[in-house]
Amino acid sequence: MLYYLFQYLDTAFNFPGAGVFQYISFRAGAALITSLFISLIIGKRLIGFLKKKQVGEDIRDLGLEGQQEKKGTPTMGGLIILAAILVPTLLFAKLHNIYILLIIISTVWLGLIGFLDDYIKVFRKDKKGLAGKFKVMGQVGLGLIIGFTMYFSSDIVIRERVDQQAVVKSDEVFGVETATEQTVIFNKTAVKSTKTTIPFIKNNEFDYSSLISWLGANAKNWTWLIFIPLVIFIIIAVSNGANLTDGLDGLATGTSAIIGVTLGVLAYVSGNIIFANYLNIMYIPNTGELAIYISAFVGACIGFLWYNSYPAQVFMGDTGSLALGGVIAVFAIMIRKEIMIPIFCGIFLAENLSVVLQVSWFKYTKRKFGAGRRIFRMSPLHHHFQMLGYHESKIVLRFFIVGIMLAVLSIVTLKLR
Repeated sequence: MLYYLFQYLDTAFNFPGAGVFQYISFRAGAALITSLFISLIIGKRLIGFLKKKQVGEDIRDLGLEGQQEKKGTPTMGGLIILAAILVPTLLFAKLHNIYILLIIISTVWLGLIGFLDDYIKVFRKDKKGLAGKFKVMGQVGLGLIIGFTMYFSSDIVIRERVDQQAVVKSDEVFGVETATEQTVIFNKTAVKSTKTTIPFIKNNEFDYSSLISWLGANAKNWTWLIFIPLVIFIIIAVSNGANLTDGLDGLATGTSAIIGVTLGVLAYVSGNIIFANYLNIMYIPNTGELAIYISAFVGACIGFLWYNSYPAQVFMGDTGSLALGGVIAVFAIMIRKEIMIPIFCGIFLAENLSVVLQVSWFKYTKRKFGAGRRIFRMSPLHHHFQMLGYHESKIVLRFFIVGIMLAVLSIVTLKLR
C-alpha cells in the first residue's frame, strides 16, 4: 500500500525521497525492520492475553528432561508470525504481482488450517485437534491452487537463455588466430515453461515435460499431470516437516529464518537480470518482488524467536509451523528451486525421515519378530538426541549450525557446477 502511495507522490508531486520506494532493496529492508517491531510489540501483548485466557499447551509425558516445565506455556503464538509477515508485505510489496498474491494466499490458507487445529486442541479440549485427513485436504487444496496457477497463468513466465559466440577479430598483420568467448543473454520474449533448476549440473535446467517425452510431440500439453501432483507432494512434505521440527524451543523458528535468508538470496538473483546473467542461471521476471515478502518472513521468525527461545514464553502451535513449512515450499516452487529443497530444508527432511523410518521399521520388525524395534531412541530426530542426554539448547544450537552450513551450500550451488 505504501508503495502505491509513494509512487503517486513521486509522479504527481515529485515528493522528495518518494522514489526510493522503487528499489526492492529499500522495501525489503523496511519490511524486515517492520516485521521485527510488529513481532516484538504484538508478541508481548498476545502472550499476556493468552496467559489471561489460560491458553496453555497440554504436554504429553514422554519422559524427557524439562518437559513438564513447559506445561501451561501459551500456544497459538503463530498468530504473531502471521501478523508480522502479512502486514509488512501489504505495506511494502507490489500487490498486483502474481507471486506476491500467491504467497499471501498461501500464508493465510495454511495459517487458517493451523489455527483451526490449535483452536480445537485449546478451546475444545480435544488433544487430537483437527483430523489429519482434513489437514491433508487443506494442503492438497492449496497445492491445486499453486500448481494450476503456476502452470496455466500467463503472468508466470521465464526468459530463456540464448547462447551466442562473440567473435573477437584477429590481428591479420601478426597472424593471430580468431578467438571466441561465450556470452549469455536472455531472449527478449518471455515464455511459459515447465523448467526448473537442478543443483550441481552445468546446464542446470530440467524440463518436467522430458519425463513424459514418450508421449511424442504432445508431451508438453500433458506435463501438468506430473507438475501439479509434485507441487502438492512438496507442500505437504515441507509443511509437515516444519510441524515435526517444532518440538524444541526455538528450533523450527530459527531453522525457518535460516531457510528464509537462503530463499531470499535465490529469489533476488533469479529476479534480477544482471545477476541472473552473471551467474548463468534461469531469469524469472518479477520474482525479485518476493524479496520483500521473505524479508518480512525472516524478520517475523527472528522477532518470534525473542519469545520462543529457551525457555520459551510462547509456542507457535500449528498456526505457525504449518504456515512456515508450507510457505517455504510454495516460495521454492515459485522461484523454481524446488529440487534444491532437500539441501536448504535438510533439517526438515531429517526430521521427516526419522519419523518415517522409525514407524516403518517398528511395524516391519513387529510383523516379522513379534516385537517392534526402533532405529532411534525416539522420533522426531531432536528427541533422539534428548534421550542421549544432550541439553535442549545445545541440540537447537547445533541444528542451527547444520542449517547454516546447508544454506551456504545451497547458495554456493549457483556457481558450483
